[in-house]
Amino acid sequence: MKEKTRINGIERRVFLQRGGLFAASALILPTINYGLFGASEHLDSESTVPTVMLNNGLYMPMIGFGTHSLKGDTCVRSVAEAISVGFRLIDTATVYGNEEYVGEGIKQSGISREELFITSKLWVSDSGYETTKLAFETSLMKLGLDYLDLYLIHRPRGDVKGTWKAMEDLYKEGKIKAIGLSNFEPAQLDELLAYATVKPTVNQIETHVFFQQQKAHAYLRQKKIQMEAWSPFAAGRNGMFTNPTLAAIGKKYKKSNAQVCLRWHYQRGVIAIPRSSQKAHMIENLDIFDFELNEADLQKIATLDLDRTQFPEWT
Repeated sequence: MKEKTRINGIERRVFLQRGGLFAASALILPTINYGLFGASEHLDSESTVPTVMLNNGLYMPMIGFGTHSLKGDTCVRSVAEAISVGFRLIDTATVYGNEEYVGEGIKQSGISREELFITSKLWVSDSGYETTKLAFETSLMKLGLDYLDLYLIHRPRGDVKGTWKAMEDLYKEGKIKAIGLSNFEPAQLDELLAYATVKPTVNQIETHVFFQQQKAHAYLRQKKIQMEAWSPFAAGRNGMFTNPTLAAIGKKYKKSNAQVCLRWHYQRGVIAIPRSSQKAHMIENLDIFDFELNEADLQKIATLDLDRTQFPEWT
């Protein structure tokens, strides 16, 4: 399934920068005061992508490659290309139905397993202690891996308590380096924390410039749980890629709307996992470390917040 480059009739990257902007190997990393965002910067000598230390001491890349809706040969090629241009965090899920293709892309990349950070997620139908363990082993088999770096409960439904106990046991056995959540609201997370013996490291939720999730952002920082953004471009909804406010900011730095969005996530200390099946877009998505949004830019982006989901069909 080849990813469309137009969304709702609008080109994905109207302000796509070519040539020198694609020199991902020449990224210049600015000094970021992560103390403001509840994160800390660490650079792996093997990668140009900064990482953040999770609450269990594991380092996770600040930008990764999402694979939602990628299937078959397109998924295999896209994952291999994403790794080739510098991505080290690869995100998939049982419900995506592509773990075997992601695994093949990882294999074809030729990059050693130790350099990669692989995330998958447990779907609702597999909730419960024994079914979680079985689903986890199935994911490992499809991916062709011996362990996962991060395993998430995809949605706060079903037997969450039984699922979390199974994930804690898998973590303690060394089969998962970190465990976490996806789409949990603060009240649901508080309920889990009341019985958890291992604290979640990550909560992957919807957040982008149109749904900035300020309360969740503050809550997760206070709990020392890393916030991660799925669909960091809101899938192009509301004219994300042609938004005039983002375009005006991007023009100053010779960056696209997409790059401004990813830089905004990064400066908030939020991990983002953009998806693309086009190599040029993958390279562009990594080219966000040679500029910094100033306070005026951030205030303008704050005005874009509609404070509501852009995916009502997913709730």
